Amino acid sequence: MARYRKLGRTSSHRDLMLRNLTTSLLEKGRIETTETRAKEARRQVEKMITLAKRGDLHARRQAASYVTSPAVVQNLFNEIGPKYADKNGGYTRMYKLGPRRGDAAMMVIIELV
Repeated sequence: MARYRKLGRTSSHRDLMLRNLTTSLLEKGRIETTETRAKEARRQVEKMITLAKRGDLHARRQAASYVTSPAVVQNLFNEIGPKYADKNGGYTRMYKLGPRRGDAAMMVIIELV
C-alpha cells in the first residue's frame, strides 16, 4: 500500500511537480491547485519549514537540495522559519473553491498561515 498519492504520473514527473509546487508556495505564500496535489505538496512544505526552524547548515543544505530556487531557500531560513518558531506543525491552510470546469477536479487555495 502506497503512503503517498501517485497523481497519475511517473515517479520522476511527480517528484519534480511536487518540488515546483513546494517552491511556488514558499515563494508566493498562496497558490491555487487541485485538492490532491495540495495535500501532497503540504507534506513537503511542512518538512521544509521544519528544516528552516532547525536552521543549521545541514538543514539548509537539505532544503536547498529540494527547493528549486536559492532565493526561496534564503527567504525560507531568514523569514519563514523564525516566523513559525513557536508553532508545532500546521503551517498551511486550504480553502476549497469547488470543481474545475473542464474535468470537475476539486480546486483549492493552499496558503501559509
